[in-house]
Amino acid sequence: MAAEPPEVLLYRYVDSRGITVMDRQGVPPEYAGKGYQVLNAQGRVVQVVPPAPSAEQIRQAEAAKAQAGADAQLLRQYRSVDDVERAKARKLAEIDALIGVAQGNTQGLAAQQASLQGQAADLERAGRAVPQNLIDQMNDLRDQHNALKAEISRYQQARQQAESDFAQLRARVSSLLQ
Repeated sequence: MAAEPPEVLLYRYVDSRGITVMDRQGVPPEYAGKGYQVLNAQGRVVQVVPPAPSAEQIRQAEAAKAQAGADAQLLRQYRSVDDVERAKARKLAEIDALIGVAQGNTQGLAAQQASLQGQAADLERAGRAVPQNLIDQMNDLRDQHNALKAEISRYQQARQQAESDFAQLRARVSSLLQ
């Protein structure tokens, strides 16, 4: 049995001058990325090779793939909008508890400061000098008080950020579940 001769193929592509070229040898590498067609001996298209994606198209495809993965993870974590609301409530309660502890500590420091200031005032009224260790303690309490105020401010900012984040999360989960 004699082997059939291989089918003659033509490659059709557009060169750098915009001219359509038909070639039996193949498509030069510099034009292959622009896409081409493979034709059989009768001139019928047997294969279409699309143009290679641009860098922007590749970036968009990667971003879409990453978003799909993030969305899948999101739906594994939150099966409903109510799940998001419960998570938000837990997070805000946690932050509120931290704020409450810091505020309680602030009140305790204020009471200590008042006590030390009273001692210093008593010493001054008695005509005696306020010892340096008492002054140092009052300064230390003032510094701790300022640090707690800054901490409370950070917690309040974290609370606002959590509310914003959960609002976005709620909207995304809602749109994915529709």
